[in-house]
Amino acid sequence: MKLSVALLVSVLSTADADGRSAAARLEKLRRRLSLQEIAGYKPGSSVTDHCALDLDQAAIEKALSAKTPESYAAAEKIYNEGGHSKSYANIELVNGLTSSVKKGDALTGKNSAGNDVSGKFASDYDDGIKSIKVYYTTTDVQEDWVGCRVGALPEPYTEGCFADEGDLIIGGNPHAYTVPPNNKADRTIAGFSTGAADKMRLNCKGCPYDDFSQFYNYYGQDDYADEWISSAFAGTSTSFTNGNADFSKVGYDGKEQAIKKGTAYLSIFMYVIREFEDAIDDCDLNAIDNNYDAVHAMDEGVCFYTGSIEGTDGKSDDGKLLHQLADKRCANFKTCGEKGGMTSGMAKINHELFDEFALAKFQFESRECGLAKDTVKRIITKMYVPMIQGTLRYAYKMDKLQGGEVENAEGATFAAAVLPKVHAVSPDAARIIYENMRLNAGRTDFKAVKGAFESTYEGMGVKCEDVGGLWFDALDKYYEGMEPCDNVAISAQSADSAGSEKSLAAAVFCITLALMVGL
Repeated sequence: MKLSVALLVSVLSTADADGRSAAARLEKLRRRLSLQEIAGYKPGSSVTDHCALDLDQAAIEKALSAKTPESYAAAEKIYNEGGHSKSYANIELVNGLTSSVKKGDALTGKNSAGNDVSGKFASDYDDGIKSIKVYYTTTDVQEDWVGCRVGALPEPYTEGCFADEGDLIIGGNPHAYTVPPNNKADRTIAGFSTGAADKMRLNCKGCPYDDFSQFYNYYGQDDYADEWISSAFAGTSTSFTNGNADFSKVGYDGKEQAIKKGTAYLSIFMYVIREFEDAIDDCDLNAIDNNYDAVHAMDEGVCFYTGSIEGTDGKSDDGKLLHQLADKRCANFKTCGEKGGMTSGMAKINHELFDEFALAKFQFESRECGLAKDTVKRIITKMYVPMIQGTLRYAYKMDKLQGGEVENAEGATFAAAVLPKVHAVSPDAARIIYENMRLNAGRTDFKAVKGAFESTYEGMGVKCEDVGGLWFDALDKYYEGMEPCDNVAISAQSADSAGSEKSLAAAVFCITLALMVGL
């Protein structure tokens, strides 16, 4: 309630700053306060269309599960073309526009049953233009966010699509079209990766973003996530600088895991981070509208972290994105519950993240940009924990529980989602993890993987209690060798390691100097 009161005070104090009345601004606030929660998070903007992206993930997973050439082709098409998020229609008018229009201007038409369908122009258009792109109107109700969902979906929903022919009412005037609209989706999981260079390294206010830079430096590619996923679909090898994967010897079972985890934990994962970084870019100390752009970017990030399937309380077991991953891994590592130590319920990491999400949103609304930046940094650090847990779990399965192709692919993909972060702290630790977790690794040593991770926790900002230990529920104890680590012990180990590296460097320098003097 404190956040809402603070927001109300802010709205009233700036009511006339942009020429709008207090009543108009309060109406906008009323709408914002009535928006549906996202797993307990109260958004400050309409983001139902963004949250729906997890339905593309669900459709991809459903297609992959059939494990046929046709179903994989369908899954790849959904990955590249989407269907549930940012729906639009390409329409060819018979006579062209009778007057110019602006991006965002409204228009209406009819569906096949004669019911109203509304949309808005995707761009500015001059009069006389015949080819137009129209985004379908979205609602604030997640269950019915948009009435036209087509794209590459095997089972499209067309009740809210424009009819195959008819009139569009634009500026009060009818504009006929006789060719069926081409209904597509502008937001795709593939696009999160293929557009990464522009949005995360080259052309953003805060570019290059730190975490993306680590992934770019490690893999040597901006579109590393798409490279991983597309190579898995094609059954070929990636062409990274580090961390390559050869899918040529992997069957449907392994590819299924590499693809569906790659879409969620490589492509979407980094885009969540991008949205939080973009919120910082958008934060304006002099904003008069409660930093709407920053809040909207924050809301988008929470949507892509959570998805729509989690519902308003985040208690669904069917989620497809990062929120669900954290809840699954907490059951394996006894890190569920608000304080951890439990094997069921919401992950401790999720409890902490959603507190941080709410805090960051409030800080953006309050124009506390510096504080928000610190909060976002904590958020991003915590997001890596389930990736570490996933890698550790499958390292143990491969080493001690006779894991096969499926477990190998799962472990390799989890590792791919965190190796660049490890590499930024210790290239040697990253090499150990990669050699043990890569696709078709001859042997996996879970102790080596665990030790390599723990040697970088301090540098990554990760705590032992966040990761926990691999829990053996049947015997009510941790698997031997997979107990939680100790922060003090690994801090000392890190110091010893750093000292050893410095000593080695000094020794090399002295030897080199002696040789030079001798010469």
